[in-house]
Amino acid sequence: MKRWGVLTFKGEGERDLLHVPLAAWLPEAGVVGAMDLDPSKCLKRTGLSDLVASLGIALEEGSQPSGRAEAQGDSTGSRPDRAAHADLPRWHSWVRGLGMFGWLVALVTAFAADLTRAMPVAACALFLIPASDGAVRVTAWWRNKTTGVFADASVIRPSPAGSATRRFLRTASVRVLPGDVILTNTVGEERWLGRAGMHGVSRVVRLVAPVTGEPLAVELRDGRGEARALLPWRDWFAGQQGPERWKELQAALGVPVSDEELDRDKNSSGWWQGHMLGADARKMSPMEGKEVRRETDWQRSVIGRNELLTLPLFSAVLLAGLFSDDSSAFVAGLLSALTIAAALVPAATIALVSRLSYDKVIEKAEAHV
Repeated sequence: MKRWGVLTFKGEGERDLLHVPLAAWLPEAGVVGAMDLDPSKCLKRTGLSDLVASLGIALEEGSQPSGRAEAQGDSTGSRPDRAAHADLPRWHSWVRGLGMFGWLVALVTAFAADLTRAMPVAACALFLIPASDGAVRVTAWWRNKTTGVFADASVIRPSPAGSATRRFLRTASVRVLPGDVILTNTVGEERWLGRAGMHGVSRVVRLVAPVTGEPLAVELRDGRGEARALLPWRDWFAGQQGPERWKELQAALGVPVSDEELDRDKNSSGWWQGHMLGADARKMSPMEGKEVRRETDWQRSVIGRNELLTLPLFSAVLLAGLFSDDSSAFVAGLLSALTIAAALVPAATIALVSRLSYDKVIEKAEAHV
């Protein structure tokens, strides 16, 4: 997260008050190469330079690592805050840690002291790990379903030419709100772009081929003329409903629209090669099912891919209690079976639905929305 540097707000006596990692505040950080921006450009893209100017604060560029600054802040007894977005709630990490620690302590007690009553405690503690994951996922699903943030948004859906996947047609979108433009790619990642200020979306440019004039992509640019997002034309506006979707986007944004010839290397195999936001050509278009499953898989992208193996193995230690006459051992075995099911069943179901339906390539994609 320290790509392009950290913006540090200082108080009296040069004491650090707030650290703002620039990569955490750059909407297109995931699709821009690390070598394509310097810290000054990143400050402008995030709007932080405008914020500093409006506050009337002097902006200086230094080379001091943030780790050293944090150490200095600790020495005065006032550690600076860090303005970074958390992917998961803090309680989730605490519950998972408590579950792992409780399982280990209770299991050692059960076997070392021959105390069978500790077995259900160990199994219950281990069950907290998949249960906390499920609570986070259900809460996020419910919040997305009931939130009214997008109620007044103008929604532009892709109209691809030829084949696509149901995931792309149902997930990818451009939502235009009074103060924001929200782009959602194939895997559900959202990018929020402002509409006000020099860093906001102020212009739409359609990139066309130099010789044929064929539309290739659509750029959303800010007030400084910098590209902030890239939509492949073939996957968004080349289908049967493409002209209508193109008009909807222009009407929703209400900014100047123009065509420009794409300046590209003659030796490049794709029009997107060499473009700063070339990675958008992949993520804002239908992706292969295998790649989508890798990027949306809960274990691989959030928790860690080894959990699908370790949780069943740890649960298997007490699973034999299902066949025991001892009530404590039976309860421990039952909870262990629930832990295995909570870990494996959702992952297997999602993978199966993805392979058979959601990420299966279909012809005449618009008819299957």
